[in-house]
Amino acid sequence: MTDQVEIPTRMLVHALIREDGTVSADELYTVAATLGMSDQQVRLCVKRLVAENRFTHEGRGRKAVLHATEGTTQALAPNADFLRHAFHQDAGLAPWDGVWHLAAFAVPESARTARDALRETLVHLGGAPLQGGLYVCANAWEPHVEAAAHRLGAHEALTLLTSTDLRRGDAQEPAELARRLWPLPEIADRYHRLSRIARPRLDRLTGTAGLSPSDLLTIAVELAAELTRAMEPDPLLPPQLLPQPWPGTQARELVAQCWAALPERDHGETRPTLFRLYADVTREAAARTTR
Repeated sequence: MTDQVEIPTRMLVHALIREDGTVSADELYTVAATLGMSDQQVRLCVKRLVAENRFTHEGRGRKAVLHATEGTTQALAPNADFLRHAFHQDAGLAPWDGVWHLAAFAVPESARTARDALRETLVHLGGAPLQGGLYVCANAWEPHVEAAAHRLGAHEALTLLTSTDLRRGDAQEPAELARRLWPLPEIADRYHRLSRIARPRLDRLTGTAGLSPSDLLTIAVELAAELTRAMEPDPLLPPQLLPQPWPGTQARELVAQCWAALPERDHGETRPTLFRLYADVTREAAARTTR
């Protein structure tokens, strides 16, 4: 039985942002219908995105054009940066230096919103909680953490430090610590699913059957959705801290092959920004591994 790909409508809209920052309503509704979404579902999502100032709207119906705001367009880049780092690790080009990076904060109850947002950001950046208000990461995350703290007005409450001697209970060996701190089996399952999704789509992209522009966009959106679903909870631990073989490495390689095949089948169409970013990342990864 083939795994079904569930794509949030909001993710679909973001995935179809073109190089000029626009989304064609006709293309949006066409791909949405292919994915089993109703026109009403799409209209309500667009209305919410406009109300949140993530897009502006011009025109009516399928002739309308959405314009992404600057913040929406910029938000796509960090995803590509994390993917770039993951490929760097997969190629063995980012060995762990044995340093744990820690962040501690004490934000008062009166600033609960900022405190909760900072906690979520630390987890998103690959951190795991050690104690109340103390998080650890295996990668150098300081610039990202400080930027988030400044944005949330919590920088004065933030303490950053590093250590090569981390213990929790009786666990001190790094790989054992990683197993205790992060839900590695759950993350591995997400990558196994990503591989199951990517394989048949790679077969279609490299096969001889014709694929329409909407078919290609649908495949690309499905891959982007599953890649995001797999990578969002992934702390991108260095290979030295992970069980081997790690399913994330194989899954990302399959997705990279798909991204490499997409431009060969897109009939010269202008591709969405997200796809260009991902294609650029996979080309860079391929270039590094062949040097």
